[in-house]
Amino acid sequence: MEITAILTTSAAVTGVAEAIGMLDRAAAVAPSSAVTSAAAPAAAASADRLAFESMLTASAPTAGVPTAAGGGSDSPWIGSPDPFIGPRAVVGVGQTTSIANLRGVALLSQLSVLPKAELELFVAENPTVIAEMLAAPPRASEVVLWWESTAEAERATLIDVAPELVGGLDGIEYAARDTANRAQLAAAVDEIETRLAEQPGRAEAAELETRLHMLEQIVAALEPGDSGLPRTLILLDTADDGRAAIGIGSLESADYVSYLVPGMFFGVDAQLVAWTEMADALAVEQNEWLSRLAGSGSTAAEGSVDAFVEGASAGQEAATISWIGYRTPSLLNVASMDLAREGRDTLTSALQGFDALRPSGAFVSVFAHSYGSTAALLALEENDVTVDALALLGSPGSPAKTVSELHVRNANVWVGVAPWDPIPSTGVFGSQPASEAYGANHFAVDGAIDPITGEALGSAFSHNDYFTPGGESFRNLALIGIDRTDLVIPAGSDGTEYAFGKQVGSL
Repeated sequence: MEITAILTTSAAVTGVAEAIGMLDRAAAVAPSSAVTSAAAPAAAASADRLAFESMLTASAPTAGVPTAAGGGSDSPWIGSPDPFIGPRAVVGVGQTTSIANLRGVALLSQLSVLPKAELELFVAENPTVIAEMLAAPPRASEVVLWWESTAEAERATLIDVAPELVGGLDGIEYAARDTANRAQLAAAVDEIETRLAEQPGRAEAAELETRLHMLEQIVAALEPGDSGLPRTLILLDTADDGRAAIGIGSLESADYVSYLVPGMFFGVDAQLVAWTEMADALAVEQNEWLSRLAGSGSTAAEGSVDAFVEGASAGQEAATISWIGYRTPSLLNVASMDLAREGRDTLTSALQGFDALRPSGAFVSVFAHSYGSTAALLALEENDVTVDALALLGSPGSPAKTVSELHVRNANVWVGVAPWDPIPSTGVFGSQPASEAYGANHFAVDGAIDPITGEALGSAFSHNDYFTPGGESFRNLALIGIDRTDLVIPAGSDGTEYAFGKQVGSL
C-alpha cells in the first residue's frame, strides 16, 4: 500500500493532525452480484433460546395491550423498560400505529410478525423509527435471541422490506446482514442513478454524483480479491460520508478474527477499497502462517519450522474485518475526540455483536492505526467489551494510562513505532502507548530476515507503512492475530535473536 504521510512544521495541533493524515487511494472496479445465501442462525445457549421463545409465545395479550382497536397511552408496552420479553401480539391489518411507540426488542418482536403489506406500510409511515432503533439498539445478546426465535419466512420479509434494519443490527447473523446490506446498497445506487437521469440542477447533481461515487467504492470493495476469500458486507450506512465494514473469510467459523480500525482520512469513499485489499492480504498472511505452523506450509526455509510448531493445530482458519464503522476525521476535526467517541461506541457494538454470535468463542484482535487507535482505546477502557489482543500503530494515545486499564486479556497489548513516525511520542489525547511506563509489548518494524522462513522483510519508515504486505510490521501483526506472540520479532532486534531470546538466524 503506497500511502504518503503528510508532515508539516506548522502549529502544534495542525502539525500533528497532518502527520496523522493519509492521501486518498481507492481504485474503482466492477460491481459484484448480491449474495443471497443465508447461513444457519448463530448458536446461543439453548437454554436461553428456549426460555426466550417460550416467553415470546406464552399467552395471549392481556387488557391494555395494543389490539385491533389500537392501544392507548396506558398500554403496559408503551414506555416499558428494555428489553421487552413477553407475549407476541398478533397485529392485524391497520394495527401499526401503537407499534411505533415501542422500543428495543419489543419493537423488533412486533415488526417480525407483521404481514408484508403491513410492514411496508409501517416503514413508509414511520421513516425515523428504524433510524432511531439503529442509533440506540438493543443489546446484541438480546438481538441474537430475538433473531433465533424469528421464523425463516419472517426473516425473509424483514430482509426484503427493512434491509437497513437487518443489515445494521449487531447480533444478527452475518450472512443475513450481508444479503440485506447488498440489497440496500443496490437500491441506493439505483435511486441515485434514477435521479441523475432526471437531469437535476447542477448543485443537486454534484451532490448525487459524490454519493454515488462513495457507494461505488463499496461495490468495488466487495469484489473478490486474488485470494478468493469470501467478502461479507456486515455494516452499511449510505448517509453522508458513509460507513461500511467488510468481512474477509468466514466470520461464522474462523478461529481467529482481526478487526482493522483506520484513522484520519480513511473514509469509505477514499480508502475502503485499499483498506479492504490490505485486510484481504492480512487474512492470507495469517492463514499461511497457520498452515505453515501446522506442518503443511511449503515456503518455509528448510528445517526452520519444526522448532516452532508446538501449539499449532491443523485446520484452523483466520478472518479479518475491514472496518470503517465510524466517520474518520479530517484536518478540521482531528484535534477533537468527538469522532473517536463515535468510533468507541460503534466498535463496542460490533465486538459485542461478534461475542453474542460466537459464544463459544474465537480469538479476537483489534489492530488500530493512528486516530483509530484512540477510538479503540476508549472502547477497551470505558465500555463493556474485551478482546484477546490489541495492536496500536502510530497511536496518539487516549486517557488510559497503562495497559492494566484496558479490557485486553492477559495484557496482550502491542505497539509498533516507525522511526520516522512522530505521532506515538506526542500523547495528543492523554497517553503515550509507546512509552515504557504504559506497559505494552513492542514489536519490530524496521525490516529483518524472517528467522523462520528466511525471507527478507521490508521496513516501516513512517506513519503509513505499518500495514504494508511483506513488511516486518505486517508479519508481526499476522502472528499477533493468530495468538502466536511467541514468534513475534521484538523491537530492538537486529535479526539475530528471536522473541524468546533464542538465536535462530542472522542478517
